[in-house]
Amino acid sequence: MHFDHSPLTLLALGCAAASAIILVGYLVLRPRLGAVTKVWLAFGLGVLPLVTAFAGNVQGFEATKKREFCGSCHVMIPHASDSDDPASTSLSSRHARNKFFGEVNCYACHADYGMFGTVITKLGGMRHVWLYYSEYRDTPLDEAKKAIHLLRPYPNDNCMQCHSTHAALWDRQPDHKSSLEDVRAGRVSCASAGCHGYAHPNFRPPEPAAHAELRP
Repeated sequence: MHFDHSPLTLLALGCAAASAIILVGYLVLRPRLGAVTKVWLAFGLGVLPLVTAFAGNVQGFEATKKREFCGSCHVMIPHASDSDDPASTSLSSRHARNKFFGEVNCYACHADYGMFGTVITKLGGMRHVWLYYSEYRDTPLDEAKKAIHLLRPYPNDNCMQCHSTHAALWDRQPDHKSSLEDVRAGRVSCASAGCHGYAHPNFRPPEPAAHAELRP
């Protein structure tokens, strides 16, 4: 069993334990409800539970960004395994080996951006959890490969958060230069058979070359 020794996890557990000790102690000892007792109860009923909730939520948010969490559902194991494979040349694996993404490459590449990007991404993650437990939990992997697909085409805007398409090195590539406007407009996908290949090629059956273009 894996136990997370991160500071936030230890803080949450420590505060929860301290709160429980204070409350159990009060119920067992029944001290006079004076000023000192009220201060202890304020910590046991208010301060410590709030710290527990805050630390636990922040740690939970950070944990759900990791590839280990993304691959914890059996239908996502091929994605995570490919990313972990140092010999793989897929987009997901190459980004996993990039120190700027590392173990959070799933989140970094699939997260929505903008002011409410984090909230939108987490809401989308809750939808994934619901679909997994309501539809795919008992689905064999071979069937899941045929049934599971992106809700919408993968946006080039996610790629362009890092690959701006404005750098001289990027523009020197003939294929980049010739398809520049189509890439920026989303008419041609960066992650397609005709460009950089599918990010997770092991999870989809072969598709015609025409699928290199994004559908509106």
